[in-house]
Amino acid sequence: MPAGRWAGRGLSGLAKIWIPLVLVVVLAVAGLVVSRLHGEFASRDLNANAGAGIEIVQFNPKVVTYEVYGAQGDTAQIGYFDPDAKVHEVSAPLPWTVTVSTTLPTVFASLMARADGDQIGCRVTVNGTVREEQSASGVNAQTYCLVKSA
Repeated sequence: MPAGRWAGRGLSGLAKIWIPLVLVVVLAVAGLVVSRLHGEFASRDLNANAGAGIEIVQFNPKVVTYEVYGAQGDTAQIGYFDPDAKVHEVSAPLPWTVTVSTTLPTVFASLMARADGDQIGCRVTVNGTVREEQSASGVNAQTYCLVKSA
């Protein structure tokens, strides 16, 4: 009878520690597998690109030239957009020109002009290429030039 008593206690002692023992073995094997997979597929340096900065791609700025022309000595009321799409209004003798420059990838170029004479014309040049040119005649002649994407 005493042997049965010890046999039961031995099994109950083993029954108490087998679950934590299996848990330790499973965690060790899982840690080893994850470590091996990390070594094969992932970077050891977690901050491999730290301090690399942002790469700046060089490109040429856009240069937009607005021109208004008419009879020498006439005056014109002129409105145009700058590269930030802010409207500028000026009253100037003809011929009139202004050049703006930007590093934006695209520019909306709009120019309107009204003369106090009977002839007026406008021209929008982008990077040396005439993109739009219009002219008008009549009493207080008025014209506009529009380049949607420069």
